[in-house]
Amino acid sequence: MRLGITLFSTDRTITTHELAVAAEERGFASLYVPEHTHIPAARKTPPPTGADVLPEEYARIPDPFVALAAAAVLTDRIRLGTGVALPAQRDPIVTAKAVATLDRIAAGRFVLGVGYGWNAEEAAGHGVPWSRRRAVAREHVLAMRELWTREEAEFKGEFVEFEPSWSWPKPAGRIPVLLGGAPGPTLFAHIAEFGDGWMPIGGAGIREALPALREACEAAGREMVPVIPFGTLPSAEKLDYYASLGVEEIVLRVPAAGREEVLPVLDGYARSYGAG
Repeated sequence: MRLGITLFSTDRTITTHELAVAAEERGFASLYVPEHTHIPAARKTPPPTGADVLPEEYARIPDPFVALAAAAVLTDRIRLGTGVALPAQRDPIVTAKAVATLDRIAAGRFVLGVGYGWNAEEAAGHGVPWSRRRAVAREHVLAMRELWTREEAEFKGEFVEFEPSWSWPKPAGRIPVLLGGAPGPTLFAHIAEFGDGWMPIGGAGIREALPALREACEAAGREMVPVIPFGTLPSAEKLDYYASLGVEEIVLRVPAAGREEVLPVLDGYARSYGAG
């Protein structure tokens, strides 16, 4: 089983490029970092953590594409991804170029993990209708895929429209798109349509959700996609359980802290679970 790493990176934690080098040295397969463009100070959306007050770290996240580009220059093997980016809040033409550029720097090692978002005020700052954010995210990813794969790309949708256009560079390879979120018909339909895997946060409820995901993939005429539990705090029993479900990669969580706290956790994971 492959083990990846995720960190809730901020301007106060170990940097993404330092963590990428350390994770690669210890044999981890992947590294994922999150995205929030900004956090409005006045908010009605409750924190996803269940706490009364949203932790300050949500407002301190670096741009993941810039951070991962630095990591790509300093590493050779580890896959580098977003966990998760918020495509509904990004211009798809600009983001497609950023992703393609990053993937070329990384020699085909970039993975685009995406989500729909949970913060209505953040989405409003980007002009995203909250009730339509899933549809906006879908179109943005589909439009980016056209720009990545076609010499002369065009797109006409409800939220995105551009005439036949040139956009280079192209990615070094096919960009894997992994969708994060709780199980449900919309998420699974989108995974079956344009995704390359499901990243359930924490991994709870996977066994019960697998039949619905498999059914959605079959309805789209494709094979079952990988399931990659994300942000897991590991134990031997938990890894064995995931392996029994056919899971081949798990992304483990390390604390949002500095080198002195994070590196011993990496070493412990490597010793206990065989990443190295």
